[in-house]
Amino acid sequence: MGIAKADFIEGMAKGLAVLESFDTERQRLNATLAAQRAGITRAAARRHLLTLAHLGYLETDGSYYWLSPKVLRFSGSYLASARLPRALQPTLNRLAAQTSGSFSAVVLDGSEVVIVARSVALQDTDFYGSSLGAPPRQVNTPRVLAYGLHLGARLPAHATSTGRVLLAAMDRSALAAWLKQHSLYRVTPHTLTDAKAFRALLTQVRAQDHCVAHEEHEMGVHAVAVPLRNQQGQTVAALNVVTTAARLSPAAIAGHWLPLLHDAAREVRPLL
Repeated sequence: MGIAKADFIEGMAKGLAVLESFDTERQRLNATLAAQRAGITRAAARRHLLTLAHLGYLETDGSYYWLSPKVLRFSGSYLASARLPRALQPTLNRLAAQTSGSFSAVVLDGSEVVIVARSVALQDTDFYGSSLGAPPRQVNTPRVLAYGLHLGARLPAHATSTGRVLLAAMDRSALAAWLKQHSLYRVTPHTLTDAKAFRALLTQVRAQDHCVAHEEHEMGVHAVAVPLRNQQGQTVAALNVVTTAARLSPAAIAGHWLPLLHDAAREVRPLL
C-alpha cells in the first residue's frame, strides 16, 4: 500500500525497525547493534531504545536491551481478532488428533513465512485415525517438534514447503520481483540455492498443487504443504504437516497426506 510522504511518520517507522531488530540471533542489543540492524544512527537508536524501555516494550540492564512480555500484546490482539487463525484452528487440531502430525498454517511476509495457526500438541499420547472416519487409535509414532515452530515464528520462505507453495501462487512479475529482492541463502546442506532450479521447482509446485521439503529448513524436519484458497480462488495461506521421514515416503504422501491436506483445504475454503 502506497502512502503520501506528508503522511509518513518517520519516527514511528524507526521505532518499529528497532523492535524488529531483536530476533533469535540477537536477543540482546545495545545502541550500536540496534543502529546497525535497524539502519539508523546510533543516537537515534539510543533514543528509541530508551523510549521503548520507558513504555515497557523493552527491558534493560543499563547497557543492553531485550524484548519484554508486553510486545506479546500485538500478537495476542492479532490472534484474538484475525479471522484466519480462528477459522483454521479447529481443523488443525482435528488433523493432529487423527494423525499425530504437527500441522501449521502460514502466510507470506516478505522473505519469510509466518505461522498464524498451529495444531495443539497432544499432551499424553498420540493417535492415528483413517481418513475414512474410523475412530482414532493409539500409536507410538514420535511427534516431530521442529525448533522454533510456534505461533508467530518466522521461517525463510525459500527453504520451507509452505513458503514455496505461496511463492508458486504468485504471478510471473511478482515472483520475479521477489526473487530480485531476496536471496536464496543456504540454511542447511539440503537447501536449494540456485535461482534457475528454484524457478523450475516452483513451476512444478504450481502444477502439482503441493510441495514436499526434506531437511531444507532444519535437519530432521520433513514436511508437505498445500495452498489454502478462498472462494475467489486466491491463495491466502498454506497448510503443512511436519512428520518423520519414514511417514513421508512418496507412497504415504500420495495415498494419505495429500488427500488429508486437500480435504482440509476444501473444508476451510468457505471460511477464508
